[in-house]
Amino acid sequence: MLKGIPSILSPELLKILMEMGHGDELVIADGNFPSASHAQRLIRLDGHGVPEILEAVLQLFPLDTYVEQPVALMEVVPGDAVGTPVVWSEYEKIIRAAKEPMENGFAFLPRFDFYDRAKTAYAVIATGETVLYANIILKKGVVAD
Repeated sequence: MLKGIPSILSPELLKILMEMGHGDELVIADGNFPSASHAQRLIRLDGHGVPEILEAVLQLFPLDTYVEQPVALMEVVPGDAVGTPVVWSEYEKIIRAAKEPMENGFAFLPRFDFYDRAKTAYAVIATGETVLYANIILKKGVVAD
Protein backbone atom coordinates (compact mmCIF):
# COMPACT_ATOMS: atom_id res chain seq x y z
CA MET A 1 0.00 0.00 0.00
CA LEU A 2 1.06 3.55 -0.68
CA LYS A 3 -0.22 6.83 0.68
CA GLY A 4 -2.04 9.13 -1.72
CA ILE A 5 -2.68 6.46 -4.37
CA PRO A 6 -6.33 5.46 -4.89
CA SER A 7 -6.66 1.81 -3.84
CA ILE A 8 -8.68 1.00 -6.98
CA LEU A 9 -5.50 1.50 -9.05
CA SER A 10 -3.73 -1.85 -9.15
CA PRO A 11 0.08 -2.16 -9.28
CA GLU A 12 -0.26 -3.33 -12.90
CA LEU A 13 -2.32 -0.26 -13.83
CA LEU A 14 0.07 2.10 -12.02
CA LYS A 15 2.95 0.62 -14.02
CA ILE A 16 1.02 1.15 -17.28
CA LEU A 17 0.18 4.77 -16.38
CA MET A 18 3.86 5.44 -15.61
CA GLU A 19 5.00 3.86 -18.88
CA MET A 20 2.63 5.92 -21.00
CA GLY A 21 3.99 9.02 -22.69
CA HIS A 22 2.52 12.21 -24.10
CA GLY A 23 -0.12 11.39 -26.69
CA ASP A 24 -0.56 7.75 -25.66
CA GLU A 25 -4.18 6.72 -25.16
CA LEU A 26 -5.94 4.77 -22.44
CA VAL A 27 -9.34 3.13 -22.92
CA ILE A 28 -11.61 2.55 -19.94
CA ALA A 29 -14.11 0.07 -21.32
CA ASP A 30 -17.54 -1.05 -20.18
CA GLY A 31 -18.31 -4.72 -19.59
CA ASN A 32 -19.69 -5.22 -23.11
CA PHE A 33 -16.61 -3.89 -24.90
CA PRO A 34 -14.44 -6.53 -26.64
CA SER A 35 -11.46 -5.57 -24.46
CA ALA A 36 -9.38 -8.74 -24.73
CA SER A 37 -9.50 -8.81 -28.54
CA HIS A 38 -8.76 -5.10 -28.91
CA ALA A 39 -6.08 -4.47 -26.27
CA GLN A 40 -2.35 -4.26 -26.78
CA ARG A 41 -2.15 -4.33 -22.97
CA LEU A 42 -5.17 -5.43 -20.95
CA ILE A 43 -5.82 -4.50 -17.32
CA ARG A 44 -8.81 -6.14 -15.64
CA LEU A 45 -10.79 -4.21 -13.02
CA ASP A 46 -13.99 -6.25 -13.37
CA GLY A 47 -15.55 -5.40 -10.01
CA HIS A 48 -15.57 -1.67 -10.69
CA GLY A 49 -17.46 0.83 -12.82
CA VAL A 50 -16.01 3.31 -15.29
CA PRO A 51 -16.79 6.50 -13.29
CA GLU A 52 -14.89 5.40 -10.18
CA ILE A 53 -11.91 4.27 -12.28
CA LEU A 54 -11.96 7.51 -14.29
CA GLU A 55 -11.95 9.55 -11.09
CA ALA A 56 -8.99 7.59 -9.68
CA VAL A 57 -6.98 7.67 -12.92
CA LEU A 58 -7.40 11.44 -13.27
CA GLN A 59 -5.77 11.95 -9.87
CA LEU A 60 -2.50 10.88 -11.52
CA PHE A 61 -3.04 11.19 -15.29
CA PRO A 62 -2.96 14.58 -17.07
CA LEU A 63 -5.09 15.03 -20.17
CA ASP A 64 -3.43 16.34 -23.32
CA THR A 65 -3.78 20.12 -23.62
CA TYR A 66 -2.21 20.14 -27.10
CA VAL A 67 -5.25 18.61 -28.80
CA GLU A 68 -8.78 19.96 -29.17
CA GLN A 69 -10.53 17.00 -27.56
CA PRO A 70 -8.39 14.77 -25.31
CA VAL A 71 -11.40 12.64 -24.38
CA ALA A 72 -13.42 10.49 -26.80
CA LEU A 73 -16.66 8.57 -26.34
CA MET A 74 -18.37 5.93 -28.44
CA GLU A 75 -21.42 7.58 -29.98
CA VAL A 76 -24.77 5.84 -29.73
CA VAL A 77 -25.42 3.69 -32.79
CA PRO A 78 -28.12 5.32 -34.97
CA GLY A 79 -31.48 3.71 -34.31
CA ASP A 80 -30.48 2.42 -30.86
CA ALA A 81 -33.21 3.33 -28.36
CA VAL A 82 -30.69 3.98 -25.57
CA GLY A 83 -30.81 7.77 -25.84
CA THR A 84 -28.01 9.91 -24.45
CA PRO A 85 -26.21 7.94 -21.72
CA VAL A 86 -26.49 9.73 -18.37
CA VAL A 87 -22.99 8.54 -17.52
CA TRP A 88 -21.56 11.01 -20.05
CA SER A 89 -22.56 13.98 -17.89
CA GLU A 90 -21.01 12.19 -14.91
CA TYR A 91 -17.75 11.92 -16.87
CA GLU A 92 -17.82 15.63 -17.58
CA LYS A 93 -18.28 16.40 -13.88
CA ILE A 94 -15.40 14.09 -12.93
CA ILE A 95 -13.09 15.63 -15.54
CA ARG A 96 -13.98 19.19 -14.52
CA ALA A 97 -13.50 18.33 -10.81
CA ALA A 98 -10.02 17.05 -11.71
CA LYS A 99 -9.40 20.46 -13.33
CA GLU A 100 -8.65 18.88 -16.67
CA PRO A 101 -9.39 20.56 -20.04
CA MET A 102 -12.97 20.27 -21.33
CA GLU A 103 -13.35 23.50 -23.31
CA ASN A 104 -14.19 21.69 -26.53
CA GLY A 105 -16.22 18.86 -25.02
CA PHE A 106 -15.94 15.23 -25.99
CA ALA A 107 -15.04 13.77 -29.34
CA PHE A 108 -17.73 11.30 -30.43
CA LEU A 109 -16.66 8.33 -32.52
CA PRO A 110 -18.88 5.89 -34.40
CA ARG A 111 -18.71 2.38 -32.92
CA PHE A 112 -16.24 0.85 -35.37
CA ASP A 113 -14.03 3.97 -35.43
CA PHE A 114 -13.92 3.73 -31.63
CA TYR A 115 -12.92 0.05 -31.94
CA ASP A 116 -10.15 0.92 -34.40
CA ARG A 117 -8.79 3.65 -32.14
CA ALA A 118 -8.95 1.32 -29.12
CA LYS A 119 -6.77 -1.19 -31.01
CA THR A 120 -4.00 1.41 -31.21
CA ALA A 121 -4.37 2.58 -27.59
CA TYR A 122 -1.51 1.91 -25.21
CA ALA A 123 -3.81 -0.03 -22.89
CA VAL A 124 -7.42 -1.01 -22.26
CA ILE A 125 -8.95 -1.27 -18.81
CA ALA A 126 -11.75 -3.86 -18.78
CA THR A 127 -14.38 -3.01 -16.18
CA GLY A 128 -17.59 -4.51 -14.88
CA GLU A 129 -19.57 -1.44 -15.99
CA THR A 130 -23.10 -2.36 -17.11
CA VAL A 131 -24.15 1.04 -18.50
CA LEU A 132 -24.29 0.95 -22.30
CA TYR A 133 -21.96 3.30 -24.21
CA ALA A 134 -19.83 3.90 -21.11
CA ASN A 135 -16.54 3.48 -23.02
CA ILE A 136 -14.08 6.37 -22.85
CA ILE A 137 -10.67 7.11 -24.35
CA LEU A 138 -8.21 9.44 -22.60
CA LYS A 139 -5.19 10.99 -24.37
CA LYS A 140 -2.30 11.51 -21.97
CA GLY A 141 -0.80 14.96 -21.60
CA VAL A 142 2.35 16.19 -19.94
CA VAL A 143 3.22 16.89 -16.32
CA ALA A 144 4.68 20.38 -16.02
CA ASP A 145 6.36 22.00 -13.03
